[in-house]
Amino acid sequence: MTAFQTTHAFSGFSVDSIDAARSFYGDTLGMEVTTDAMGFLNIALPQGGSIFVYEKPDHSPASYTILNFPVDDVEAAVDDLNARGVVTKIYTDPDSGTDAKGISHGGPGQGPDIAWFKDPAGNVLSVLAAS
Repeated sequence: MTAFQTTHAFSGFSVDSIDAARSFYGDTLGMEVTTDAMGFLNIALPQGGSIFVYEKPDHSPASYTILNFPVDDVEAAVDDLNARGVVTKIYTDPDSGTDAKGISHGGPGQGPDIAWFKDPAGNVLSVLAAS
């Protein structure tokens, strides 16, 4: 037996405001968010596990997608996010390959339909077609 265990592994990322993150992930996205004794957030995942979120004073948003949400219908998910006040058209470059709603329509050899959005700390998230 090894000392390295993977049964309780979890992901984590930083934000610049725990309060803004709690509101966004809990209220806006409707995820189950709890605060631990040290003031850090734990976001429960429906299939088990959690994500650890911590405040970092000199936070710099990740330059890549940190969290993906597989959905059955990307267009419906984008409409729902937009109705909640979440902007999904974050790439405005004409060559970004996204439509007016911010959806990149995939296809054979191009990956799934996907739309990106940001949390209040600037971290990039996505909704993408479940496979």
